[in-house]
Amino acid sequence: MPQATIAPCLWFDHQAQQAAQYYVGIFPNSRIVNTLHYGEAGKEVHGRQPGSVLTVEFELDGQLFTALNGGPVFKFNEALSLQVDAPTQERIDYYWEKLGADGDKAAQQCGWLKDKYGVSWQVYPFKLSRELFSDPDDPKSQAAFAAMMEMKKIDIAALRKAYDAG
Repeated sequence: MPQATIAPCLWFDHQAQQAAQYYVGIFPNSRIVNTLHYGEAGKEVHGRQPGSVLTVEFELDGQLFTALNGGPVFKFNEALSLQVDAPTQERIDYYWEKLGADGDKAAQQCGWLKDKYGVSWQVYPFKLSRELFSDPDDPKSQAAFAAMMEMKKIDIAALRKAYDAG
């Protein structure tokens, strides 16, 4: 079986370059890899000015992404989100603040938030969530899960407290 690289492509109206630069500025070990521009070819279909940004390839901590300026036809929604493993409260607070800046505050629930470009993110501690929520029949797991359902930003101490009290 041939090896394949899988990379998300994020469709923007016209903000691909700004969004890629924004994300690269938040995550460590990140960079812009390549930028392609629209040319004259296909202008009758894409309607973009020659020389304007078509795509921006970028890496966030080693994960490849593409941002595409495809026009206003499609919008982001919560059916797809990007997960950020934040194993400490300090990291949760950092990513929550950076990604949530100027975002949709109404979309925040259970560690989910929507950034200023409309992209949905989940900021939570992967390993801890597996430990605390692993058994749906365990009263401790249920207590921790119920506590999380009341949260917007994940509070690790409150989850542990709920688990221990369960």
